[in-house]
Amino acid sequence: MSFVREFLSCASDAEIEELLDGLSENALRSISYLFELWAIEGHQVAPEGDWNTWMIMGGRGAGKTRAGAEWVRGLVEGPTPEAPGACRRIALIGETYDQARDVMVLGDSGLIACCPPDRKPRWIASRRVLVWPNGAEAQVFSASDPEAMRGPQFDGAWCDELAKWKKGQHAWDMLQFALRLGDDPRCVVTTTPAPGALFEEVLGEEGTVVTQAATSANTANLAPGFLKAVTKRYGGTALGRQELDGELIKDLPGALWPRDRIEAARVSEAPELERIVVAVDPPVTGREDSDACGIVVAGLHREGDSWKAVILADLSVEAASPLTWAKAAIAARDDWSADRVVAEVNQGGDLVENLLRQVDRNVSYRGVHASRSKQARAEPVAALYEQGRVLHAGSFPALEDEMAAMLRSGYSGRGSPDRLDALVWAVTDLMQDAEAVVNHPQVRGL
Repeated sequence: MSFVREFLSCASDAEIEELLDGLSENALRSISYLFELWAIEGHQVAPEGDWNTWMIMGGRGAGKTRAGAEWVRGLVEGPTPEAPGACRRIALIGETYDQARDVMVLGDSGLIACCPPDRKPRWIASRRVLVWPNGAEAQVFSASDPEAMRGPQFDGAWCDELAKWKKGQHAWDMLQFALRLGDDPRCVVTTTPAPGALFEEVLGEEGTVVTQAATSANTANLAPGFLKAVTKRYGGTALGRQELDGELIKDLPGALWPRDRIEAARVSEAPELERIVVAVDPPVTGREDSDACGIVVAGLHREGDSWKAVILADLSVEAASPLTWAKAAIAARDDWSADRVVAEVNQGGDLVENLLRQVDRNVSYRGVHASRSKQARAEPVAALYEQGRVLHAGSFPALEDEMAAMLRSGYSGRGSPDRLDALVWAVTDLMQDAEAVVNHPQVRGL
């Protein structure tokens, strides 16, 4: 089968047509059911080796359900419709009974749809069980009713959307006790990742293998325009990275900016602005291995008697020479018609101003000096987010990753949070004249 797959991947249209012309009608009808030919390598093909749990982690529409159904089908089917397969008793566990039935059994990518006509199982609703012509059975369970798994026993299992299970730990434990038939009972988990104790426990277990894919991996099987539309709306956001890219996005203990708070600050476009600044956090050196130069553009919006800062762009540059980042900062000012460039001068002193004035001698500039730790400077700005007084006009993945990695105990990410530092300086400069912030002792100490 691997030879045929390799041939199809590199053969010309004429060679494929010649191959198909030589097949019988029955063989032609069978091709669509040979999942080995159509599976997306990397996440729909079961890994080799000794494992207990195969976790297929992916974005919406990445083909997780089809992979789970085909894996079960491969276990229960024999060489002929009535011949036994490797397994005869399978557990199907969804978040609820209805979701398990509608997705795993009756869905477009579910078990009934995947099986060829002569091997198609019957759904017996009264028993919540699928029965194949060879006698193999797959019984449906709800993760919300873990006790129902007391008594039955299985030689294989398929768990769908494990990261959403309300009674996940109890259901997972009951399943482990029930996987006691056969020589090598295994389980496949198909899920969009989400932070949670059970999900992270299973992900980290020694016997777990993981395949992962973004929604884009399955573009050929998605509605035209779907991926473009959802990427435009959610691309780069924490929700998009979780639901489309299949990434596990979770909060660190003590994070100043929980992910949901960042998401709550997001707007599709900037409101009317009173003024705009470009904030710069220069790197210590200009070598290739130096930190990024944080460059963040932000504006000030008046809403009645209150003010809000609006993050407009993250234009930070990586490992740039001093003159390169100075030009980038002035270009950002020009592109956004900013009123001022604000830059931290702890490391560069007058050099920072001199560099900017080499590019534009008339730049409106203010140097700021950090007298406290990064997390201490960040805390009052994080408080503004908590109050709903900072907005993100768009998504800024690299910047938001640094925000999520800033803990009350210090920065937990790699390198230095240069983008975040620039954001802090931008918001502080914009909000320093707002009465509620000026009277905040922490902000006065910046």
